[in-house]
Amino acid sequence: MVVPRGQEHQPPQEVETREDEEQNIKLTEILELLVAAGYFRARIKGLSPFDKVVGGMTWCITTCSFDIDVDLLFQENSTIGQKIALTEKIVSVLPKMKCPHRLEPHQIQGLDFIHIFPVVQWLVKRAIETREEMGDYIRSYSISQFQKTHRLPEDDEFLQRKEKAIKTVTDIFEVYKPQRKYKRQKGAEELLDEESKVHATLLEYGRRYGFSRQPGKTEQAEDKKIALPPGLAAAGKAEPCDEDDLQAAEELRIKTLMTGMAAMATEEGKLTASTVGQIVGLQSDEIKQIVSEYAEKQSELSAEERPERLGAAQQHRRKVASLNKQILQKNKLLEELQAKCTDLQAKCTEAKKTLTEVKSYSEKLDKELAALETIESQADSSILQSLRALVAMNENLKSQEQEFKAHCREEMERLQQNIENLKAEAVENAEEQEPNKIIEQQYKTEKDKLQKIRLLLARRNREIAILQRRIDEVPSRAELTQYQKRFIELYSQVSATHKETKQFFTLYNTLDDKKVYLEKEVNLLNSIHDNFHQAMASSGSREQFLRQMEQIVEGIKQNRMKMEKKKQENKMRRDQLNDEYLELLEKQRLYFKTVKEFKEECRKNEMLLSKLKASSS
Repeated sequence: MVVPRGQEHQPPQEVETREDEEQNIKLTEILELLVAAGYFRARIKGLSPFDKVVGGMTWCITTCSFDIDVDLLFQENSTIGQKIALTEKIVSVLPKMKCPHRLEPHQIQGLDFIHIFPVVQWLVKRAIETREEMGDYIRSYSISQFQKTHRLPEDDEFLQRKEKAIKTVTDIFEVYKPQRKYKRQKGAEELLDEESKVHATLLEYGRRYGFSRQPGKTEQAEDKKIALPPGLAAAGKAEPCDEDDLQAAEELRIKTLMTGMAAMATEEGKLTASTVGQIVGLQSDEIKQIVSEYAEKQSELSAEERPERLGAAQQHRRKVASLNKQILQKNKLLEELQAKCTDLQAKCTEAKKTLTEVKSYSEKLDKELAALETIESQADSSILQSLRALVAMNENLKSQEQEFKAHCREEMERLQQNIENLKAEAVENAEEQEPNKIIEQQYKTEKDKLQKIRLLLARRNREIAILQRRIDEVPSRAELTQYQKRFIELYSQVSATHKETKQFFTLYNTLDDKKVYLEKEVNLLNSIHDNFHQAMASSGSREQFLRQMEQIVEGIKQNRMKMEKKKQENKMRRDQLNDEYLELLEKQRLYFKTVKEFKEECRKNEMLLSKLKASSS
């Protein structure tokens, strides 16, 4: 390189750094995107930009839950080979994820943040969308996992109330289920119309339905199907006469149906509510007539006192005694029911107290939940999601820890029991101590052998690790190709800078020479102008002046001849260097052709070796 003359007066050169500033801006934008997405390792100042960016891209791809057969294990401070392999894996993953932006491995390796930025922006957007989609699923899964091992007070209260409610419902069904009280006799008259069959079936189960209304009645009258009891019918004399006639006909019909029925065997000796209703349902005139007949018969019995009437009196007394016994039983049952009622009232008061306590506790929990919701609305959603996931993980780990501790306790108790049993057997069988000693000696020897084998295995593992590190230090073909690309790019940049600097030096030297010649010319013209009038004053000085001028012209011609000669020499040298350059270009083309053929042969060799291994296996 030619050193410029007058370099000490050269002004400082301004170097344009626009591209580096843009790279730094894009790097800061990428780190801000990663931190906003949740990759907080990008804040660590000790990591290099490559580790931050590649770690963030790996984290985003892992967060997207994309099902691909690529191992994206990221390690910080990796070797160049590991970095190149990782960048190639990332670049191969992006098209499978349908990334709209193209990226090359050397751009990631060379930290070309301008081209990396759109890819990172798309990955962050995809990761946020995936996390939002998985949020509801993770939340429902955590709730289900929580409900497997834990229950809230509301759930316990619901289970208790559920059992009581089911029991109450079943008891009510048992109490109020339909019971058959009458049964038609075998010799009874057969019913022909369907309405009589329906009424007879209802009477068998203790139900009485009223007469049918005329079609001219109102809707309200048609809905009231249940007839009034005959005893109350006399009180309603204001009703029309045709209704009384129909009611009397219906009562007569019910009586005729009841004549063909007999009480069930289970109902003998019991005075049921339906029987009482039937007795009360009779007309008052008929009741008075029956009372008078009963009085006449009683007087006849007392007057005559026949022997055949004694059986009926005894039967009547027995019925009265049985009825008295039933009354006593019902009174006892009433007392028991009253006692149960008092107990249920006490339990009801206790339940009300617990209900008020639960309500106050529920209100307190609602207030705390409202406060937590306000705090949650003010907090960062990503932090809350991470905290929820951590809380669920903590609860799961606690439950697993408790289960593991319980299992360990059981295992310890079992082992202690086994030890005690073995000790008891050893005490009982003192003669078996010698075989035990032999077994212990064999155990010690085997243990020593195992320790030696473990030491040998550890030594072998260390040797394998050292060899693996040595193998990793040797660059592979992909690394050499990457090195070659980077060196070619660096060489092109250095050659361009060198050429530009050389041009600047040549321009500077040319302009400096031009300046020197111009200064000499100006000085010469100034000296000619100053000495012209003095030289023209006399003939001798004029001749001397002309001779000096001729000498100056001759010197200029000689300098011109020298410069022409130097120009010709430089031209010849340029032609010679151009020829050498063309020869080198031809050699370079031959080199590239040879390398290409060599790569093709290597590929063929690898294919043949793989086929040979496949055929041998």
